[in-house]
Amino acid sequence: MASINKVILLGNVGLEPEVRYVDQGVAVAQVRLATSERGYTLANGTQVPERTEWHNLILWKKQAEIVEKYVHKGDQIYVEGKIQTRNYEDKQGKTRYITEIWVDELKLFGSPRGGEQPAIG
Repeated sequence: MASINKVILLGNVGLEPEVRYVDQGVAVAQVRLATSERGYTLANGTQVPERTEWHNLILWKKQAEIVEKYVHKGDQIYVEGKIQTRNYEDKQGKTRYITEIWVDELKLFGSPRGGEQPAIG
């Protein structure tokens, strides 16, 4: 039986992306992306507040270079990728888990600053 691990997100960048270069100059970017669901009011008058979910994105090579040049805090981006969970040991020796989205496709939307956008694809 086949399985699918696919994530599609459209949201806003919450912090300036972190880009570093690893083995043989390969770029890797980490981006914090916020997706929000609007608040609403139930029929009985109960207010349900807006809810924001934060996602850790990982981008490699050319996409990481595009992020480094064009993506900034507040920008809206669209990504497709897959979920990966890893663990690590913190300074106190406690095992921590982190869930990341490894991005396969990146599309940039309007910047709040109206800045230059690349031609991708």
